Amino acid sequence: MTGRAGHVAAILAVGVIGVLIAGLQPQLLGALALEGRLSVAALGGLATVELLAMGIAAGAASFILPAHRLRAIAFCALLATGLLDLATPLCSDGGIFAARIAAGLGEGVLVWIAIGFIVGTARPERWSGIYLALQTLVQCALASILGLFAASSTFGFGTLGAVTLAGILALRWMPDAHAASGGDAESGTLPHSRGLLALVGVLLYLAFIVAIWVYVEPLALQRGVPMQTVYLIVPLSLAMQVIGAGAATVLAGRLPPRTTILCVGGLNLGLLAAMAWAPSGLFVVASAVFGFLWLFALPFQVPLVIAADPTRRAAMLIGGAQLVGSSLGPLLASGLIADRTVTPVLLFGAICLGTAVLALVAAGSVRHSADA
Repeated sequence: MTGRAGHVAAILAVGVIGVLIAGLQPQLLGALALEGRLSVAALGGLATVELLAMGIAAGAASFILPAHRLRAIAFCALLATGLLDLATPLCSDGGIFAARIAAGLGEGVLVWIAIGFIVGTARPERWSGIYLALQTLVQCALASILGLFAASSTFGFGTLGAVTLAGILALRWMPDAHAASGGDAESGTLPHSRGLLALVGVLLYLAFIVAIWVYVEPLALQRGVPMQTVYLIVPLSLAMQVIGAGAATVLAGRLPPRTTILCVGGLNLGLLAAMAWAPSGLFVVASAVFGFLWLFALPFQVPLVIAADPTRRAAMLIGGAQLVGSSLGPLLASGLIADRTVTPVLLFGAICLGTAVLALVAAGSVRHSADA
């Protein structure tokens, strides 16, 4: 593998490794809880702080790290993260939190490397779709392996650590800097106000998505969905996520981003209504469509962020905004739950969704718009 193909494959490989934990947290952290290494109450907090650390690192890297030393930066991030993965089962109490926060920082740097490539391409929405599809496929594969072997925390984190360290092999093909982008993405300064507004939209959109995702099974049970059917929701939704990312990859550049985001937003509001009031038999269908729209919509946000800030400085911060939103959404939604009634999460999601769509469309509706 040589030339640009090798560069792209290496960058996407380390970027996918950076987000593996997001799909494996339920199994890995659940194993720690089952073994008595982590209380159930602390499980949610640990998941939140690692994702938050990832988001902060993915955003801060644009201002701190040199964009012309990618190979060395990736090596350090992969090595440190892999070792922290291996060390996590050996820690206890506060040590587990420290290890996962530190690992989150390394993972965020790997995400920053992938985002830097994506926003510098001529078709960022297409590459975003490819990246999302790849990460979901690899997450599903590893989750299946861990589930098949009823993995202990040692096996689970050991597998994640081994995959992370194996990513060092890809650095042979990684370039030391991304190809020139369409703007001043590497200047290390804050985006313009419209770019910041677009990033708020990205953050709130992911807050909506992950808040609903975290509580989808309790919501299903509250709607009277049989337990055996509830078990099908997550695998079916994951499969639909892959299809959604694939569809976005094929349709990128053929559908107008603003119109697509508006239509998807309207459909998602309909799905939230169905989850709240429709007969229980439709809940699984709604959750599957929700999974499809999840990854279908995300690539179309990229051209809107670039339209809002053509320097692409805002686009470089998309990964950080997504991760911060992913961590804050469930945390804020949890404060609305009382007496085991989780329905208020749907209202929280609807508010985040509506505000996110308005922010993205308003920020992206500028001269040189992505729809032009």
